[in-house]
Amino acid sequence: MSALSVLFLLTVTQAPLGVTAGKILVWPAEFSYWLNIKVIIDELIIRGHSVTVVTHSATPSVKTTESLGYNVEVIQVPYTKQDMINIMYRFRSYWTYDLPNENMIQASLKLKQMFDVTTEHKRILCQKLFARGDLLEKWRKEQFDVLLTDPMTMCGELLAQKLNLPFIISLIFTFGNAMERLCGQLPTPPSYVPVAGLGYTDHMSFLQRVKSVLFIFTQDFLFSFVAKSKWDSIYTDIMGKPTTLCETIGKADIWLIKTYWDFDYPRPSLPNFKFVGGLHCKPAKPLPKELEEFVQSSGDDGIVVFSLGSILKNLTKERANTIASALGQIPQKVLWRYSGEKPDTLFPNTRLYDWIPQNDLLVYIVICLKIDLIRSSFHVLCVKLHILSCF
Repeated sequence: MSALSVLFLLTVTQAPLGVTAGKILVWPAEFSYWLNIKVIIDELIIRGHSVTVVTHSATPSVKTTESLGYNVEVIQVPYTKQDMINIMYRFRSYWTYDLPNENMIQASLKLKQMFDVTTEHKRILCQKLFARGDLLEKWRKEQFDVLLTDPMTMCGELLAQKLNLPFIISLIFTFGNAMERLCGQLPTPPSYVPVAGLGYTDHMSFLQRVKSVLFIFTQDFLFSFVAKSKWDSIYTDIMGKPTTLCETIGKADIWLIKTYWDFDYPRPSLPNFKFVGGLHCKPAKPLPKELEEFVQSSGDDGIVVFSLGSILKNLTKERANTIASALGQIPQKVLWRYSGEKPDTLFPNTRLYDWIPQNDLLVYIVICLKIDLIRSSFHVLCVKLHILSCF
């Protein structure tokens, strides 16, 4: 069965009588990457198919409780959930506060330092996975139809090769689109295609084009260096023959890119690159009574939903007070997702929440701060967008 079978499975309302449902093996990544792949998993289960998710004991994101159609295999690792959260927090803090003020060389070196830590965790997980010969034999006997993987956690594609399965990659982007270009052969002419990580549009000045070319060069070097020094030897040992990370990833039958062409710039593509942004869009549900009353009290001014994502939960007291003071100057009512210490400068128009039903609130939005652009457009009513660090 080819990887195109997954697209077929997603188009069938349910498994017809007398027909065996599909069996999908999933190798997910963490945090928001997991949320994106979970949408596909949920839909497959709704349509009668069986999904087995392979994760590890330190996962901060992946659901490890089994249910009908949802099976889990947990690989034991020596690091902890808090270790993973701390690494992501450091990365998000650097990306938000320091990266814009550093030159390209400084940024590349800092990013490499942080990636080295996560790479070591992934190497350990990969080695632990393939040390479990019992699991590999079990999965061979189960005869899965396809493997769905997010290459932000390496070795899913290697697992597919070991089990002789077609595989599908689910990906947002890599810096400089290095993996997509070097492994997936995606054309990305730097003269007019802005690579991920720079924030340029397709209308670049000459200096921006030069910087784009240099950024691509540095990211290609870093990706190739990390692949060669950290991964190629592992892939060769596991496969028992000369094999590289990029060669293995390049065998993907389909790449599901989690953006949409409406929100991207004109660029060449390939037949096996499918842009699937918006899979997570869904109709809004009614708000809780207390939240509904606060939203409606805004009148014609509307509301602001302000979130810094699921990882960046705490700010310095000074920064939190600055943000709270600024939000207090606008006429809208503000719903701020923030679990840190309550700012001293919080105004009556702003309320703090550990969690907010963001999808349900988008129906009411007039100004959207740090929200999902695709999901906002699904609800149509956002008339003005201010996007803050949506990595």
